[in-house]
Amino acid sequence: MIPFTYERADDVAGAVGFLRDHPDSKLLAGGTNLVDHMKLGVANPPALVDISRLPLDQISENPDGSLRLGATARNADTAAHPLVRRRYPVLARALLSGASPQLRNLATNGGNLLQRTRCVYFQDVTTPCNKRVPGSGCSAIGGYTRYHAILGASEQCVATHPSDMAVALTALDARVVVHGLAGERDIDIRELYRLPGEHPDRDTILDHQDVIVAIDLPAPPDGSVSTYRKVRDRASYAFALVSVGAEITMRDGVIGDARIAFGGVAHKPWRAEAAETVLRGRQPSRELFTAAADAELADARPLAGNEFKIPLVRRTLTAVLEELTTR
Repeated sequence: MIPFTYERADDVAGAVGFLRDHPDSKLLAGGTNLVDHMKLGVANPPALVDISRLPLDQISENPDGSLRLGATARNADTAAHPLVRRRYPVLARALLSGASPQLRNLATNGGNLLQRTRCVYFQDVTTPCNKRVPGSGCSAIGGYTRYHAILGASEQCVATHPSDMAVALTALDARVVVHGLAGERDIDIRELYRLPGEHPDRDTILDHQDVIVAIDLPAPPDGSVSTYRKVRDRASYAFALVSVGAEITMRDGVIGDARIAFGGVAHKPWRAEAAETVLRGRQPSRELFTAAADAELADARPLAGNEFKIPLVRRTLTAVLEELTTR
């Protein structure tokens, strides 16, 4: 057994202070990812601070019509919330496609956003992995790559981000509310995550002392529709090979606005801005949807073993857009 110190935070400021005073410590909320990594030897924190009982589990509507999701609200409760189901079906469906009912009952919203990659080499401490041990090498390059990146990767890391929820939130222009040493601030979720570059061990721009306290969703545009589609090897309890989260607003027979994000293809949820630009102001058609996918995939660099992801992204995006533009 590996010994560690455990402390339960009385408030957010206390959690931030604990992290400040214990540089190698970790936050514990649902524990569905961290505890697994401690068992595997991937993570060996000498201290844990438990925030699971802090009053951060509410889901509430803000005066401006936006929706605030508490960081410790459970994934299952978030997916089942009436306002989430009615206004943000892309988010409800993304949450319900993740993990299993048992895990969704325990996993928290904040923890979901901060889960680590499921790259098999990251989770195997006997293999080199730059994300786990910087400078040790990337075993996935030249190895098993079925679940790995085709966009935004580097020579240091080709892992993908595993969160379905984060893909939906990226399509929804969510903002992540964080409490740190300087107080509270909010971050555009598109800026929260990093591409691997030369430092794949850092998944986000957060400082060690930062604690996610909430996620804010803007009110959906009038007339918008959204959905999430996940392609995976099993119908349940499997991570995405490719996923697409999208919100579309039709105006007078043309696509007035489009917000799209991909999962399973990059080190972070991938906002498909090139595809959105192709779609806006155009009449929907299969040819248009293919052109949008091709624009987004122009810089794709598949690895030996995951070349199938390029046509899979194209077909998945086309299917999602056909569904949303014919409602």
